[in-house]
Amino acid sequence: MKQGQLIVISGFSGVGKGTLINMLKTCFPDDYRVSVSATTRDPRDGEIDGVSYHFITQEEFQGMIDRDEFLEYAPYVGNSYGTPRKPVEEWLNEGKNVILEIEPQGALQVQKKRPDALLLFIAPPSMEVLKSRLIGRNSEPPKVVEKRLKAAAKEACEMEKYDYILVNDNRFDCMCQIRNLIQMHGQRAEAQKDFIAALRSDIERFQEENNL
Repeated sequence: MKQGQLIVISGFSGVGKGTLINMLKTCFPDDYRVSVSATTRDPRDGEIDGVSYHFITQEEFQGMIDRDEFLEYAPYVGNSYGTPRKPVEEWLNEGKNVILEIEPQGALQVQKKRPDALLLFIAPPSMEVLKSRLIGRNSEPPKVVEKRLKAAAKEACEMEKYDYILVNDNRFDCMCQIRNLIQMHGQRAEAQKDFIAALRSDIERFQEENNL
């Protein structure tokens, strides 16, 4: 069975990563699985435990680190975030494409462990647009918004380490760009070893049958 692709999507808080991923899931429900991260932060209004995130305590988070249960983990704006390893590996082994929505620090951990992963960074058209989006979602106090804007400055230093940078100016266009890049990544030679082996075998059989 062909191994699934691992796709990492990062970007500044408020840039619209979650919206783009939900659009992909809605438009192509059979093509992707989205990893649910664990976090020590409190749920926002409307978030559901086990669906939006696995909301756990810092002690539980540390226990998962000690048991090597994370594919990656990192602190962000005073809280901890991590990707549980088991479901991701199971989906990949089943041939499913898996999307991780994680911060740059965690993304670079994944890149070291899985060089075959596709890393995409979603950027805003401008910082003013980003600030407007953060304020507009009304989910956090001004001090947290300020922390997220400061974090964006640090994250910008890691952008060149990603495979592609996409500007989320139009949601549909950006979603289509993500879809196309994932499909192209799946066609690289390294990802098609089974097809290459089968084609070579077919060529050998063809040569024998036709005395070439």
